Amino acid sequence: MKPVAIVRFSPDEGPGYFSAFLDAQGIPWHLIAIDLGDEVPSDAGEFSGICMMGGPMSVNDPLPWVQKLCVMIQEAFVKDIPLIGHCLGGQLICKALGGRVRPNAVKEIGWSQVFPIRSAEATRWFGPYADRALTVFQWHGETFSIPMQAQLIGSNDYCHHQIVSFGPHLIMLCHIEMTPPMVASWCEHWGRETDGLPVQPNIQKPEVILNQMDEALPKLRQLADQLYSQWVTNLKY
Repeated sequence: MKPVAIVRFSPDEGPGYFSAFLDAQGIPWHLIAIDLGDEVPSDAGEFSGICMMGGPMSVNDPLPWVQKLCVMIQEAFVKDIPLIGHCLGGQLICKALGGRVRPNAVKEIGWSQVFPIRSAEATRWFGPYADRALTVFQWHGETFSIPMQAQLIGSNDYCHHQIVSFGPHLIMLCHIEMTPPMVASWCEHWGRETDGLPVQPNIQKPEVILNQMDEALPKLRQLADQLYSQWVTNLKY
């Protein structure tokens, strides 16, 4: 079986639970560490699926690998190779498929809820969780438009476009891949992310984030298992 490509942009924002899920399913994966200078693959067909993680940069920054990744994403899309993106990764998929990424009205940081949109497509992805609020982790200040023919399947009041599906592809602004070490590590950068911003319901303090982790993480795992299980059904073996 061809491996799943996992594209990492920051050492603090690795594959997390996504790679653990693949390991548990016996699905091979290959890490492409952009943060370490790895080259963007020239052939998307080398992989059964492509996953992109988060990162502190913007897809609108003048970074040499952004356009190369957009080309790979477009090739994967044409070949029906499943794509999945977490936050920055989701924004890259959106940009490559003709969407636009821009600043959101507010930042979202910490544990949050996303609400499924009532539709057959949302039920296909969320399964038994399609009729309830979903626990996710947030760490973003931008949002994206929805590419043509894609469908919004998850939303909340602070950022309307949270989870979007496009056939076998899944675009997420939120994070479902979090592990306890990742949460703790990101909390160390809280001050940099919130400099000058008031503490509001959409921005949790580190102590609140860490105190809620024991309750929130099992719910996040349930959602991750559901979405990842649906995503891998379309891998190109």
